[in-house]
Amino acid sequence: MGKKHNICMVSDFFYPNTGGVESHIYQLSQCLIERGHKVIVLTHAYSQRNGIRYLTNGLKVYYLPIGPFYNQCILPTLFTTLPIIRNIFIREQVTIVHGHSAFSALAHETMIHAKTMGLKSMFTDHSLFGFADASSIITNHILQISLADAHHVICVSHTSRENTVLRASLNPNNVSVIPNAVDSSMFTPDPSKRNLDKITIVVISRLVYRKGIDLLADIIPIICQRHSDVDFLIGGGGPKRVNLEEVREECQLHDRVTLLGPVDHDDVKSVLNQGDIFVNTSLTEAFCIAIVEAACCGLQVVSTHVGGVPEVLPADLILLAEPSVNSLLESLEEAIQRKREGTVLKAIDVHNRVKTFYTWQNVALRTEQIYHRVSQAESFTLSERIERYGNSNLLFYIFFSLVAILNFLLFNLLEIVFPRKDVDLVPSFVDGYVSNCDAEPVLKERLYDGPAKRTRSKQSGSTS
Repeated sequence: MGKKHNICMVSDFFYPNTGGVESHIYQLSQCLIERGHKVIVLTHAYSQRNGIRYLTNGLKVYYLPIGPFYNQCILPTLFTTLPIIRNIFIREQVTIVHGHSAFSALAHETMIHAKTMGLKSMFTDHSLFGFADASSIITNHILQISLADAHHVICVSHTSRENTVLRASLNPNNVSVIPNAVDSSMFTPDPSKRNLDKITIVVISRLVYRKGIDLLADIIPIICQRHSDVDFLIGGGGPKRVNLEEVREECQLHDRVTLLGPVDHDDVKSVLNQGDIFVNTSLTEAFCIAIVEAACCGLQVVSTHVGGVPEVLPADLILLAEPSVNSLLESLEEAIQRKREGTVLKAIDVHNRVKTFYTWQNVALRTEQIYHRVSQAESFTLSERIERYGNSNLLFYIFFSLVAILNFLLFNLLEIVFPRKDVDLVPSFVDGYVSNCDAEPVLKERLYDGPAKRTRSKQSGSTS
């Protein structure tokens, strides 16, 4: 297996929150542990969950005592997190810092600290952005600065790679494509859960604008009016839930449109297996792991033709539509017709095909090869980092150059006031855990959330 690494995965998005980024970090970490690497996860506190927790196979998670500020992300402070993150990096003897998601303020902030400490940093981008609106312009400038001195970048699709290279003005040779994966053993077909008298359309998504929930709200009453035997089963939470509730109320569809709210990851399979058709209405998508999970459960998949979605499944397993009401209606009508005629592929046959497409073991192996390459690269000096910022906007260049300088000075002050020789090191081994890649997250132990406080729990790591 070659050289072993001490890896820190960092993102605002992790369990008990659910989503593609959360699942990616967890599953990748489990497989890297199986391959002999030491992996810890850094995220912010979730409600009462803070301190140190251990998940399946000894995966150590630091829930920092920082609450989310907006949309599950912390308020960027740039400097206040340096003391605690420095302490964790020294204690855990971290050698590579791996940030996830362009939306994560904690990931970008931690990568800045890692570069200041001379550690190797890399980043996985899970999203697509535009170039015209104000939000995208600001985000792209920040990403350009954040990735200017990163040692490598991973994208989850070729479309995502092209998008990230353009947005962040990166050298394409420093950007690789490693797709998401799915644990096929967790997503197996169970036709017995389906209502044979109905055709059920399932949607599991964050109920936010970029997931196309406005399109879904327009589609639901039309489909329900045309087909009296078609129901909708919708899982997920978010601000756009109000739109769906208004449609359900106005059209009197309470018995045909079920809103489940947020769905725990270990319950997704049960929800999917109640459906016949899965719909993804996203306006932008780098990969969309949800459609792979749905196909793995044997559902027909209807999705918008956006981002990296066309790369994910073969043409005979997905119906693609433009992100418009008429196009989505046309594809849904075709899927409903196939169901009625009985011309859909058998669920178990679809499952057996999909489970060979993407595996976490393959993702971990390819990521490990990048870790080997990154570990051999030279760390950037402060002057080299500032020079790399030069390709950005002048205002951002000046601001982040000052941030890098002040961060460097603060780090050296901490080295004097709290010398690293006084920091207790954590032994680099995991005792008493059985390696099991692709396992569901299980909370093994909660350690010292406060003085003289030690409790044990066996609850799921994907629930509070």
